[in-house]
Order: sequence, then structure tokens, then C-alpha cells
Amino acid sequence: MRQKAGIPMTTFSRRAFALSGLAGGAVALSGCDRISGTTAPDRLDARVDATLAEMFAQYGKTRSIAARSAGMLVMPLITEAGLGFGGGFGRGALRVGGVSVEYYNTTKANWGVQIGANQYAHVLFFMTEDALLNFRTGDGWELGADVEAAIYDDGQTFSTSTTTNSAPVISIIFGQAGLKLGVTIEGTKYSKMAPPERF
Repeated sequence: MRQKAGIPMTTFSRRAFALSGLAGGAVALSGCDRISGTTAPDRLDARVDATLAEMFAQYGKTRSIAARSAGMLVMPLITEAGLGFGGGFGRGALRVGGVSVEYYNTTKANWGVQIGANQYAHVLFFMTEDALLNFRTGDGWELGADVEAAIYDDGQTFSTSTTTNSAPVISIIFGQAGLKLGVTIEGTKYSKMAPPERF
């Protein structure tokens, strides 16, 4: 971006430029998926199935959480990258009763010192019908700090409080690959995708 002579780039303009870059990256990813057909419901569901199989195999205690949940949002692959400004993008499916009932995309934007990249999967378990309803009816539902983080892929295991508490939403993050450590999904925004036939 070229500045006009004598007019410094403000913090606001720098952020606006960074946000436009993130949006452009998301559109590019979306376009690539459409070309390859990976956003078709059957392909996305296949990725969701594989993600759940991996999670259950690696973290057996997640089976009991899944059995008690009212629904699960499964995001097979979230890609984050950042150099000062960080952002992420991904797609997934909401499973209720073992069936995909809706499809969602996710975006995340962070400000702060961030260098590197990460790819990971995450699953949100909605432990009450109210929590599930709030998610499905929310317009651009955003993940807050009150969500229980059950496990990270760093050797940490479930604590007794995690598996027995009454948190309305529990998040699992696993399969991290990349350079940036300390992944958090706080601030992630989820939006319902178009009907499957319009993917």
C-alpha cells in the first residue's frame, strides 16, 4: 500500500489493511476448495468422520463427553498464520445424534506479538440443550473465555474437574502442527454456511 506524501499511515489504516488481507486469504481458500470440490457435504463429512476417529483413538475419554453432549461442532482443520497480526480460517459440521445437521465456517483475528503458523483440529461439545440452541440461533456466535478447555496436544491429560464439571461448552484442541505455540480458540467466530447444495 503506497502512502500519500506527508500523510502517515495511522494505526486504524494499518489494521484495516491487515483485516482486508485476512478477508482476501479467506476468499482465496474458499475459491480453492470450490475448485477441488472439498467443500461438498460428502467430502466435508468425510473429514469430520476422520477427525472424530482420530480424537477418539488418541483421547479415549472424549467418548464419554461425546455421549453426554447434546451436539458437537467438529472443525477438521483450522489454519492460522501471523506476523504481528494473526488470523485463522476453517470449515466444519455440527453433529447432532451422529448426523451433520448444519455446516459452519470459522474466522479468528488476533492482535499482538505472533510469529509463525499453526494447523490444528478442534471440537466443541455442547453439554446442554440450551448451549446448543444458543449456538444454532446466534448470529455469528463467538467463543468466549468461559468455555472449558479440556485438552491440548502437548501431553496434557484430562483433569477430574474437566470430565465431571457442568460447563455448558467444552473445547478440545489437538493435532497441532506448525511453529506457533500456545494455541487458543478464544475469540473465534462461527458462521453458518449456505445450504449444502450451494457450497
